[in-house]
Amino acid sequence: MTGKIRIVLCDDHPIVLAGLRNLIATDTEFELVGSAPNGIAALKLICDTLPDIAIVDISMPELNGIALARRLAVDAPAVKVMVLTLHEDRAFLKQALDAGVCGYLLKRSAAENLIQAARAVLTGGLYVDPAVVDVVFEKSSQRGRRASGQLSLPDLTDRETVVLKLTALGHTNKETARRLDVGVKSVETYKARGMEKLGLKSRAELVRYAAAQGWLVDL
Repeated sequence: MTGKIRIVLCDDHPIVLAGLRNLIATDTEFELVGSAPNGIAALKLICDTLPDIAIVDISMPELNGIALARRLAVDAPAVKVMVLTLHEDRAFLKQALDAGVCGYLLKRSAAENLIQAARAVLTGGLYVDPAVVDVVFEKSSQRGRRASGQLSLPDLTDRETVVLKLTALGHTNKETARRLDVGVKSVETYKARGMEKLGLKSRAELVRYAAAQGWLVDL
């Protein structure tokens, strides 16, 4: 990609919108090309400007962030959509993922994580706020103990499964290695073996597989 990373911001709260603008302005790689206060205005702005990333509030008037993401998947499929939300409920996360969003960021974490999240989705990853990830993994672990074999993955080792889950959630090899306290080369090996066993060729295929298996949200 050449030039700056073009961003559109959509939120109906002026103070939040001002804060997001300030965050974007702190990084010279990003360029704010416009902002909108509601879903209908956001849809028009995004379709007119075709930014690299649209960061949208999940609870906007006229057209909420999830409905907007569904529309953009048809009208502007090249635009990567991140939703910004107060909701830590896994049901909202599932709706967002089903709508095709690439990022799910809590408003309380935006100041710390927005730039990192934008970079993750830009490189083809899926970013889920760490606070939500922790809940998902805790619940998934409990469910796995209650119903051993429910995921029906007899060929994957525990470490391969965890590495693939973290990869699907947008973590880099380095972040995964740090989280698991192993070397980056080990993470690469676990991921390659797991992907080969499952017959997956890309991160997009892994994300779809992970969603189907319930790795991204505890249903």
